[in-house]
Amino acid sequence: MKNQVQLITYVDRLGGGGLAELRALLDGPLHGVFGGVHLLPFFHPIDGADAGFDPIDHTQVDPRLGTWQDIKQLTGSIDVMGDVIVNHISADSPQFRDYLAHGAASAYAGLFLTRDAVFPAGASDAQLAAIYRPRPGRPFTEVTLANGELRALWTTFTPQQIDIDVHHPQGRAYLTRILETFAANGIRMVRLDAVGYAIKKAGTSCFMLPETFEFIGDFARQANSFGIEVLVEIHSYYRKQIEIAARVGWVYDFALPPLLLHAHAFGTAACLKEWIRIRPRNSLTVLDTHDGIGIIDIGADASDRAGRPGLVPPAELDQLVEIIHQRTGGESRRATGAAASNLDLYQVNCTFYDAMGRDRRAYLLARAIQFFLPGVAQVYYVGLLAGHNDMALLARTGVGRDINRHYYSRAEVETELRTPVVAALLGLIRLRNTHPAFGGAFELGDTPANQLLLRWHQGEHYAQLEADFSAGSWSLRASGTDADGAEYVCTDSSVLQR
Repeated sequence: MKNQVQLITYVDRLGGGGLAELRALLDGPLHGVFGGVHLLPFFHPIDGADAGFDPIDHTQVDPRLGTWQDIKQLTGSIDVMGDVIVNHISADSPQFRDYLAHGAASAYAGLFLTRDAVFPAGASDAQLAAIYRPRPGRPFTEVTLANGELRALWTTFTPQQIDIDVHHPQGRAYLTRILETFAANGIRMVRLDAVGYAIKKAGTSCFMLPETFEFIGDFARQANSFGIEVLVEIHSYYRKQIEIAARVGWVYDFALPPLLLHAHAFGTAACLKEWIRIRPRNSLTVLDTHDGIGIIDIGADASDRAGRPGLVPPAELDQLVEIIHQRTGGESRRATGAAASNLDLYQVNCTFYDAMGRDRRAYLLARAIQFFLPGVAQVYYVGLLAGHNDMALLARTGVGRDINRHYYSRAEVETELRTPVVAALLGLIRLRNTHPAFGGAFELGDTPANQLLLRWHQGEHYAQLEADFSAGSWSLRASGTDADGAEYVCTDSSVLQR
């Protein structure tokens, strides 16, 4: 994976078109800005029960976006990451419809995970209560087969997303076919979506079990054999992220976004610096994604009765959520928790720019810190354009996360790219991608609790970021890379300049 900033985007929500239109943006006004692009689900269909995360056919590009040839052309000019949705498949898939029609005689009968397969003697109330849930309710859906038989199937997320038995030969074959298709079309990075829920075992939480780690390792080895790198997507207690990082190529740094919001809200970098000291170096850093802002990632271990503490005290974490709701005038509250369908219990739904109260200086500092941390940075398309909460889309769909999934026309994109905050952000991205210091050694400076000092150096080159969260000020300096040796300078009140 290139040590350059990547873009995360839906194909049809940045530029108002399909793969050809997205490629035109990347070759046009965004030329040279990104080293890679994570294409959020582009499979058939992109507009199911969960915005493409419930594929009917995981190996077919939605024809409204283009074809595999369009993907292949894109991979010829930029690194492309795709999602492998390992936990489930759409209830409208041909495989599931065949199972409904033929039951045990279906060629796909082993593909779908039944409750009885995990609880052959039945499940007690205590066993059911122990199952870790990302959403309210129990993770099962009763279906009636064509012959009248009832089956209780695992549906971790929604009744439209039928869980796969990843250990069954049919489950393994299904996932292998996806990897083969990706590799044949030039995709060299994949994100394992919802993999923490993929393994179920009676008497456990059915989330991030030792067997889950084994499955992740096996899948990563298979993907690597196709020349594909693997990124694991898990929202969980921060020490589990450290454990996962030791076993796979890449993990998300989901703790960073709420920690930066905490530092901004409370005027202290103490919690942030503690995380920087111990965080995995093989991290993809994000401030925002297609999901909400994670809270569980810096909180106490919810699965541990001993109550292992989080990175932020519980009272401050609760207060931080309220601060976000206040900054957005209640918009994020209307999109979060029981206020919206298709919810995740551990996230706040809001654009990151709005979560920071549309404070331009604080937002650019947060991005600068993201780019200064070891790992590979990803920028979500709404965050790239300093986007605001899309309350009209939320009202239309009733899906909380749609508040941060705006559809930008090409004209909107070009307009937003000219705004001062976006122009400054693009300057920071280009510096991160091209300055030689970021290929060297990283240092976290020893500073008072309210201050932060990050520094990179390689040979004669350096890049240094200083921030004072209590004063709300920051500055960035980097060595010149041209013959004249002029430094790069940026402060909280100025854009990057030489």
